Amino acid sequence: MNYFELFEIPVSFFPDREEIKKRYHQLSFKYHPDFHTIDSEYDESEILEKSAEINQAYQSLTDEDKCLAYILKMCDALPEEGKATVPQDFLMDMMDINEEVMDLQLDPDEEKLYSINTKIKNLESELFDEIYPVMQSFDFQIQNDSALKKITDFYLKKKYLLRLKQNLLNFAQP
Repeated sequence: MNYFELFEIPVSFFPDREEIKKRYHQLSFKYHPDFHTIDSEYDESEILEKSAEINQAYQSLTDEDKCLAYILKMCDALPEEGKATVPQDFLMDMMDINEEVMDLQLDPDEEKLYSINTKIKNLESELFDEIYPVMQSFDFQIQNDSALKKITDFYLKKKYLLRLKQNLLNFAQP
């Protein structure tokens, strides 16, 4: 099942969240298991399955990262786990930040922690500013391979930065 078709909205990297919420409530009401308790067992299992699917679709379409991953998977652009690669220049930047993190672990310093977090936020912002026009104008009917590759790279870089932020958060916890 295509989540966008389920919610009857156009495929978009930036779907209308209010419309998703509205459709979610309509579908939830229509397929909620409590309203089908007198149906046959077969119908109940179908209703439970449909209800679970609606909830999963809602979770995926309202979360920016999950929606991006879902669309990339739909477009068959999401690499297999462990086979993803990011551009070399990005990896070099990440190595520099990782070295700073290692230094910070040896010599904790609030200012350095703040500086690293600021670098990561700035990188995220730069990445988004760069990819936003590509994502905004992406034509899902044509699926330009070059644009899709850029969007996939953005997703992979974003995942890398998210892991880095999580590591910093774990490190910063007392």
